[in-house]
Amino acid sequence: MSQSSLDRRALLAGLAASAAWTAPAAAEDQAISFVALGDWGRRGKRSQRQVARAMGAAAQDLASRFVLAAGDNFYPAGVASVDDPHWRESFEAVYDAPALQTPWYAALGNHDYRGAAQAQIDYSAQSARWRMPSRYFKIGGETLGSDLVDLFVIDTAPLVDGGNYDEMLQQMARGHRERHDGAEQIAWLERTLATSTAPWKIVMGHHPVYSGGHGDSPELVETVAPLLEAHGVQAYINGHDHSLQHIRRGRVDYICTGSGADAGDKVEAVAGTRFCLSRPGFAAFRLEGEALDLAFRDLDGQVVYKVRLLRDRRGKA
Repeated sequence: MSQSSLDRRALLAGLAASAAWTAPAAAEDQAISFVALGDWGRRGKRSQRQVARAMGAAAQDLASRFVLAAGDNFYPAGVASVDDPHWRESFEAVYDAPALQTPWYAALGNHDYRGAAQAQIDYSAQSARWRMPSRYFKIGGETLGSDLVDLFVIDTAPLVDGGNYDEMLQQMARGHRERHDGAEQIAWLERTLATSTAPWKIVMGHHPVYSGGHGDSPELVETVAPLLEAHGVQAYINGHDHSLQHIRRGRVDYICTGSGADAGDKVEAVAGTRFCLSRPGFAAFRLEGEALDLAFRDLDGQVVYKVRLLRDRRGKA
């Protein structure tokens, strides 16, 4: 039997399993756990598999409900189509732990835009767990399995890279230069945040707002950060920097988990930094009514940082 036939059989089996999957009933207090990583799709290289194993074990221990994938899902240039072998080599065959067979809510990164970004959206219709219904989207608590939280996934590449000449050349060289209306997305984010009544609001995008690695993203500081503050968002999760960072600015916690396969990028403390480390790893969360527990774990599964973030942060900087 050919490899393509085997892959198709595995896909059909996964779809059947997905049809039977439902979000576990939340506990009475609606507490939920989940894990997050960014910058991970390296065709199963050793450090990626090490992080994947550690994340699978943590997800099992925490009874994780879902995974957040913060962009740059496939290196070096995204995927060519829904049939690209990258899907199997970087995703399906690497994150095979039972506890990771849950929904993966994914954002697009700049490397993903060097390939066919639409293919990552389209793969949602074929995958047992991949969830990217559009370039930016909201997932409500009824889907996540808890009334405590709404998740907002944004598409930061068009907001940040519009004036990035190198990034434009990278996309044009591969025939994937795309133009999108950033103002339309920001209007959507403001409108959707304003109508959310969830006690917790979490926003995820690929690029950092504030960063001790690549540096701040001025476009996001100008357009996104004020919306996070104005609408009571407690946490912004990102990748792009290949490191683990926790930065507090105003009432928002900025959490970078961009070392899902590689580290080595220089990272240093900036204003508001509570923790930073250049080491492959991921983030694990447990959310309850009044607190969000964050733990960074490295590729060996060791907790390198943990903190409890409180929901009510009025007057706290």
